[in-house]
Amino acid sequence: MQHNSGFAKFLRVTGIVLMSLTAAFTLMGGIGTVCAALFTEKYAAESESMAKLLGWGWLYTIFMLVTIAIGVLMIRAVILLIKAAPTSYRDTLISLVAGVVVGVIHIFVSRALRGASMPVDMVTYTAVVTLIVFLIFRIPGIWSGVDFTQGKTSARTAGGAAAIVFGSICLAIPSLAGPSHTWALGINWADAFDRSLVPLGLLLIIGGLLALAASAVDKFPAAQASLSPKK
Repeated sequence: MQHNSGFAKFLRVTGIVLMSLTAAFTLMGGIGTVCAALFTEKYAAESESMAKLLGWGWLYTIFMLVTIAIGVLMIRAVILLIKAAPTSYRDTLISLVAGVVVGVIHIFVSRALRGASMPVDMVTYTAVVTLIVFLIFRIPGIWSGVDFTQGKTSARTAGGAAAIVFGSICLAIPSLAGPSHTWALGINWADAFDRSLVPLGLLLIIGGLLALAASAVDKFPAAQASLSPKK
C-alpha cells in the first residue's frame, strides 16, 4: 500500500478519529467516577447500587485519578499521531493497553461490589476495539501505507475530525450515561457537568468544522482562488 494513497490517508484519519473517541470516553469516564469516589454518602440514599460502595471511596478515587491520567495520555497520543511524531504509534498502544487493563479491573471490582459496572463497560470496550484496530494497522502490508511516523496526516483534516468527535461526546455523554446515573428521584446526575460540557462541546465542534473547511479550501485550488481577494 502506498503511503500517500487516498486509502492510506483514509485509514490514518479513521485511526485518529477512533483514538479521539476512545480518549473522550476515557477522560469523561474518569471524571464521571467522581460520584463514587468522593460523594458516595451523598448518593447512597438514592441508589442501592451506590450504597454498596460505602467505605470503598478510596478505591474509586484511585480509579478516577488513574483513568483521568490515561485519558490525558490518550489525548496526547492523538496529537502525536496528527503530528506524525516518531513515538506516536508506541505511545498510542501504551495508553490503549493501560486503558484496557484498568478498565477490566474496574469492571470486575464494580460487578463484585455493586453488581453492575456501566458505564465503565462502554469505555473499556471502546478501548479494546481501538487497540485491535491499531494492532491490525501494524500488519506489514497495511503498515507500509498507514505508518503514522512517516509524513504528517493532513493536520487540519485529522485535527478537525478529532475535535468534532470529542465535542460530540461532550454533548452526548449526559444522555449516554443517563441510564446508569438516574436513580430513585428520577434525576439524571450525569447532567451535573452540563454548564461546562455544553460550551466546550460546541466550541470543539465549531473549531473542528472550521478546520475541515480550511482543509477543503487547501485541497481545491479553484476554491482557494475564488476566496482570494481580487487585485
